[in-house]
Parts: sequence; structure tokens; C-alpha cells
Amino acid sequence: MSVAIRIQQVCKRFDATQALNAVDLEVAQGEFFGLLGPNGAGKTTLISALAGLTRPDSGSLSVMGYDVLTDYRAARRQLGVVPQELVFDPFFSVRETLQIQSGYFGISDNDDWIDEILENLDLTTKANANMRTLSGGMKRRVLVAQALVHRPPVIVLDEPTAGVDVELRQMLWRFIRRLNADGHTIVLTTHYLEEAESLCGRIAMLQGGRIVALDTTQNLLQRFSTHTLRLRCRGELPPAVALRAQQSGGWWSLPFDRFDEIEPLLAEIRNAGCAIDDLDVGKPDLEDVFIRVMHGQAH
Repeated sequence: MSVAIRIQQVCKRFDATQALNAVDLEVAQGEFFGLLGPNGAGKTTLISALAGLTRPDSGSLSVMGYDVLTDYRAARRQLGVVPQELVFDPFFSVRETLQIQSGYFGISDNDDWIDEILENLDLTTKANANMRTLSGGMKRRVLVAQALVHRPPVIVLDEPTAGVDVELRQMLWRFIRRLNADGHTIVLTTHYLEEAESLCGRIAMLQGGRIVALDTTQNLLQRFSTHTLRLRCRGELPPAVALRAQQSGGWWSLPFDRFDEIEPLLAEIRNAGCAIDDLDVGKPDLEDVFIRVMHGQAH
């Protein structure tokens, strides 16, 4: 499969802070890829370097085969970036903003595509509204539209749903899924780990400027996470069981790896005279994986 993004041994330091430390990463064409990490891990710095906004101290980056430093204009044309910050020009309407953005890439007569983007992001009624009159959620929709206006094959979404309502979030993901199905490569950074779990086929986790985990979402869930048996019961748990359990809100939580562990656990609890009133089984999730990886369990 062809490579959409190639990052090789990229380092970047800001004064005493090593923002990126020998980052190696490849994203294949057509992937929906997640880039996760705590605040300050280096995600935004890496995106800025990919977009040519930050020059790395060493290493190389390319988009669709075009080197970001030596062939910047061609590389930038391949890339659409939705930034975290709400950056906008207060002097233009939504449509004018998108027309100007088209002009930056040398594209004229782009109104049909602009109309399609506006419709898919529910911005049609705001097309002639001045940018400064829009709510924060509407401004974020325009940022997404700006990133898509030149039809880039690679789209980077840096916290695109931060602070937006549920309706916009669902609408945005429907549109982005459609673009991905049409062959666009999507790179997503988000603190909403349930989004990354449901959307991304493969995930890299950054910490301290380094990639500390890189695998398919399914493999990460299998390698680093466990299932949880949750119980609400009357009586004292057996001491051996209580040692591995956590209690919260009247529920006991017991981690397990294999389903054949459940019945012996329940039998041990019943034999100790503890009556079970309710139970459920929780599946492993990406939040658990993330916490374990960030605490040094990547290997």
C-alpha cells in the first residue's frame, strides 16, 4: 500500500523542551489514523512540522511523496489541516472565507464544491454571515470547511470536536467517514478516546515527544486492556478476591483476561456467603489502554 505520510527521525526542541524526539511514523493512503497523547506530548508540534509551519531540527517529513521542506508547495497542496485554535478573519463572510482559501491554492470557480461542503457541515444558512457573528461551534465548522476546500487527499484533524455539541460531532464524523470511504487519508488527534476507538483503524501514542505505542486499535485493546467484572453484592468478599477488587458507588470491579475466569470467581464469592444482587461485564476500552501505556507499560 502506498504511503500518504512519511516521518523519519524528526526532532524538534524549543529551548529546554524536547518537543519531538526521533519520531518515525508512516501512514498509508486511505487509513483513518489516530495520534493520541497527553497535553504537551508533541502532537501539535508534529502536525505543525507536517504542515510546514514549524521547521524540525533534524529528520524529514513528506506528504504523498512530496518533501515538506524541499517541495513545500506541492506537499502543502496535498494536505488539509483543521487546527485546534479558532483562527478566522472577521472581515469576511463564510463563503468569502472559503473562496479566499480556494485562491490560496490557485483554485477558481470552486463554488459547486464549496456548496457541497457547506451543506454537509450544515453551514448553508450561514454562507453569507460574517465570520465574527458565528458561534464557536459554527466557527469550528468553517475551519473544517477551509481544510477541505482544495480537496486534499490527506486531512489532519487536530481536536476537531473540542467544545462542540453532540449534533455537530455526529454530523462531522458522518462527513469525515464518507471522505475516508472515498479514499482520503485521515489523521485524527483527540482527547475523546471513544472517538478514536470507534473511528481509527490504527493508533500511535506519543509521550514526551516519542512514540510509545503504535499498532492497530484492536491489537492495542487486546495487548494492554482487560475486561472488568462489576458486582453489586451483600456481604464481605473473600479476602483473596477483595485484594484485586476496587469499590466505587456500591459496585466492586474485578479485572480479568479470559471469560473462563468468571465462573470460578463467582463460585468463590458465593461460597464465602456473599449474595450477588447485580453484575455486568465491561469490555476493554481505549481509555484503559491509554492510561496503562502512559504509565510505562508500552513494552
